Amino acid sequence: MLRPVGDVFKALADPTRRKILDELAEQDGQTLFGLCSRLAAVHQLAMTRKAISQHLEVLEDAGLVSTRREGRYKFHDLNTGPLEALTDPWVKRRRKEEA
Repeated sequence: MLRPVGDVFKALADPTRRKILDELAEQDGQTLFGLCSRLAAVHQLAMTRKAISQHLEVLEDAGLVSTRREGRYKFHDLNTGPLEALTDPWVKRRRKEEA
C-alpha cells in the first residue's frame, strides 16, 4: 500500500522513532518489551511502554514497521518499502545519468 509521503517524513522526524528503526534494523521481530529494554540499555531512553507503543503506532501508520502476532506476542519488523519508494525516483535518475 502506498502511504502519503508526509506520513513517512513525520515518522522519521522524531529522534526516538529513528532509534526504534535503528533497533529493528539491528534485530527484526522484536516485541514491545524487547524494544523498551534495548532502548533503555543501548540509548539510555527510559520511556514508558505506552510511549514506545505510541511511537510504534506512528511508524506503523507510515508503513515503516509491520507487525505480526504469534500467540499472545506481537512482533515488530522493519519495512523499508516506504523509504525505497521515496528514494527510487532520485536513485533511478542518478543511475540513468551515470550510464
